[in-house]
Amino acid sequence: MHHLSQIRHFMLELDCGPGPVAVYRGGELLSGRVVLDVTRGLRVKALAIYAWGLATAHWLEGKTVGMSTVYSDYTAHETYLQRCQPLIGDNGDVTVLPAGRHEFAFTFQLPESLATSFEGKHGSVRYWVKAKLHRPWSTVKTVKKEFTVIEPIDINTPTLLAPQAGAKEKLARAWYCSRGQVSVSAKIDRKGYTPGEVIPIFAEIDNCTSRTVVPKAAIIQVQTFTARGAKKQKKCVVASIVGDSIAAHKREVWHGRALKIPPVGPSILECHILRVEYVLKICVDIPGTSKLLLELPLVIGTIPLHPFGSRTSSVSSQYSVNLDWLRTGITEQLEAPPEYSLVVSGNESLESPPLPCPNSPPNLLEGPFFAYIQEFRLRPPPLYSEVDPNPPSENSIRPRCMTC
Repeated sequence: MHHLSQIRHFMLELDCGPGPVAVYRGGELLSGRVVLDVTRGLRVKALAIYAWGLATAHWLEGKTVGMSTVYSDYTAHETYLQRCQPLIGDNGDVTVLPAGRHEFAFTFQLPESLATSFEGKHGSVRYWVKAKLHRPWSTVKTVKKEFTVIEPIDINTPTLLAPQAGAKEKLARAWYCSRGQVSVSAKIDRKGYTPGEVIPIFAEIDNCTSRTVVPKAAIIQVQTFTARGAKKQKKCVVASIVGDSIAAHKREVWHGRALKIPPVGPSILECHILRVEYVLKICVDIPGTSKLLLELPLVIGTIPLHPFGSRTSSVSSQYSVNLDWLRTGITEQLEAPPEYSLVVSGNESLESPPLPCPNSPPNLLEGPFFAYIQEFRLRPPPLYSEVDPNPPSENSIRPRCMTC
């Protein structure tokens, strides 16, 4: 108690730029200070600052053996950052700090390649700094502060700008008798999108059965954890729409049906033990038969089409306005997505509880994962002109066939 009473404050401060949250990317400088405020002279053996970045995957699997259950532990780690910097060297001497406030600055160079911060059911990617204070004849006193890393994903690349398309068909059966076929073909403009954007879905659904079918579309987040050669997945619906019912022997066409991407974390594709991926799933409910499913891959990025400002600026400075917007809460009420089991077949719906309802208090959506979503929400409208810059030519006007 004698030593504790000497320390009024022992804390960490990070230089996080104009924004309130410390957000960094690979290759940037992580800087800050250790603040030590003492009431009277304090004897110190050493003071050091550590920077850590760690990806972890962990889960248990039970197996029944006789009358008991044996659990297997699956754990994996991947280190992205491990640094130490002495602030008061441990050279055998004791340093006496006089009463008052003392600041010890530190700077770390972050590695060029890092994984985006993430918190999942069976794993996480976390970054933090920790200061350790060593005093004679006393326990080590520590203070810890976490920070966030968002690795940019630029969707302005040929791979992510490429259109995605697919087709599937399914034969509806009842009591081993064919009831006709349902087919779906769908296309989206590109593979890469950013939160807040709208995905226009172009699709054709042919219902050649004698039953009414219902088409749906959903964005699915797939978390994949890997440890000891085994994998564990968790899937959840982050947004969905339901189309109009399609009567028997009818066709439904979606001419760019809009599906808006809510505030979600970006894809994580470079971590060996933890991946976060997204798919657009087109689902057709067929009475008496399992659902017809078509999946198109998605990548959720952080840099939208034609972004504002310089891409070389720091992440914290790019996204500071967006963090301010998050503190005010979401102004538009979003419709809660359905449970994952409602848009997939029964054998796929394991490990998939529903997402929190977007009508929950705003702090549920607070956090640096969503720091980039405003950058494209406030785009200016296109320039107005009364003169059509691309007037139609006479050859481009097709005459109407009077016999049709």
